[in-house]
Amino acid sequence: MSDLVVIGFDDEHTAFEMRAELVKMQKEYLLDMEDVVVVTKDDKGKVKLHQAINLTAAGAAGGTFWGLLIGFIFLNPLVGAAVGAGAGALSGKLSDLGIDDKFMKELGETFTPETSALCVLVRKATPDKVLERLKGFKGKVLKTSLTADKEEELQKVLGQA
Repeated sequence: MSDLVVIGFDDEHTAFEMRAELVKMQKEYLLDMEDVVVVTKDDKGKVKLHQAINLTAAGAAGGTFWGLLIGFIFLNPLVGAAVGAGAGALSGKLSDLGIDDKFMKELGETFTPETSALCVLVRKATPDKVLERLKGFKGKVLKTSLTADKEEELQKVLGQA
């Protein structure tokens, strides 16, 4: 079972920095994330989701390849590639993996302008090593599915200057 953790920040940049650090930890096998998204609210009040993976672009690329391949079979590769790219982009846009986009947008609406949050869906982690690496970040736990003691421990680490 995955755990949801949402950490808020007083600026728009710290969430991106923490996401980069979490990705490094994932490459070191200290953490296994199902999804990680930065939510920002700009000075005009617009909420934006910064997905780690662009599903629309990935779908278009995969669709282009398969459409081109099928197009070669039917002797019309350009039409096949175009149809494949369109279908792939549409399926990528419609598929929603991980954290619900509606939830994150609604959460972002509650932020003050020029702030951000990091939404992480964690499959598994090595808590002591992960918490040690997060000590440099100052943020506030906004929502979580962690147990109360683990949530309190995370907040203590993030509350340190």
